[in-house]
Amino acid sequence: MANYRRGRINEAIAKELAVILRSVKDYRLENTVVSITSVNCAPDLSFAKVYFSYLGSGSPKEIKQGLNSASGYIRTQLARTLNLRQTPKLVFAYDDSMEHGAQIAGLMQKVEKELEIADARDAAEAAAAEAAALAAAEEAEDEEDEEFDEDDFEDEDDE
Repeated sequence: MANYRRGRINEAIAKELAVILRSVKDYRLENTVVSITSVNCAPDLSFAKVYFSYLGSGSPKEIKQGLNSASGYIRTQLARTLNLRQTPKLVFAYDDSMEHGAQIAGLMQKVEKELEIADARDAAEAAAAEAAALAAAEEAEDEEDEEFDEDDFEDEDDE
């Protein structure tokens, strides 16, 4: 079977599962919104691994148990809506990529804040160094002016 056909079947199963999951009545799935992130069918369509994420109460293990207990109903509904010779057996797996992505985003924000603090500190140090250099230059000019002034006075005394 061509990969593009399997891809289309995966997408069709994911769309139908999203609709079917709204009608599933399992106490473990109450007060949660389950979303299908992807579906991977076996080449012979005997199995389909369904990746899900959820928003709400409960642990991923409980949600997975609820989906597994409702898999017969879900598979029956899939068979009614999809025109396939064989409806694949569903294997559910929790997709933690959202949590992983949020963790990476948090780390990136932390690094960005640290960089901003370091940039501000570097700018303050550069300003302080520039001010010190200006003060040293002015002091050197003042010393040259003082030496010049003393020489002027000595010439006047000689006359």
